[in-house]
Amino acid sequence: MKPVALLNMTLLSLSFVFLSGCGGGSDTPPLGTVSGVVTLDEKPLADAEVTFQPEKGRPSLGKTDSEGNYTLAYTVNENGALIGPHQVIITTAVEAFSDETGGGNDREARPEILPAKYNAQTTLTAEVKPGSNTIDFLLKSKE
Repeated sequence: MKPVALLNMTLLSLSFVFLSGCGGGSDTPPLGTVSGVVTLDEKPLADAEVTFQPEKGRPSLGKTDSEGNYTLAYTVNENGALIGPHQVIITTAVEAFSDETGGGNDREARPEILPAKYNAQTTLTAEVKPGSNTIDFLLKSKE
């Protein structure tokens, strides 16, 4: 290969390397991180799904641990929720699932233990601000 051709190939290769790191920017809109605790009748609510649904855009999801703690995820790789007002849905219901591949991922159905005002007919709302947000939900089984 001629030296000029080798130089051109090298420069072309280097330009691809440099350009691949430029201008790509993130397509992710501004997010605020959101975590908190969910309680039911002043006791931690474990295994509840927490959904923040903005007026427009993708919802963020979280699941409570044994202490009722949750952290919202916007995508698989990114925690947080869109900035602004959200309708909040908290549910404990789980649909049955049968893993027909034999992978052992079968799941039994679990009924909803929360009143509809927290899920199907939710009255819960939250405002997500830039930065870190701690948003707790103190739920009651009866009012």
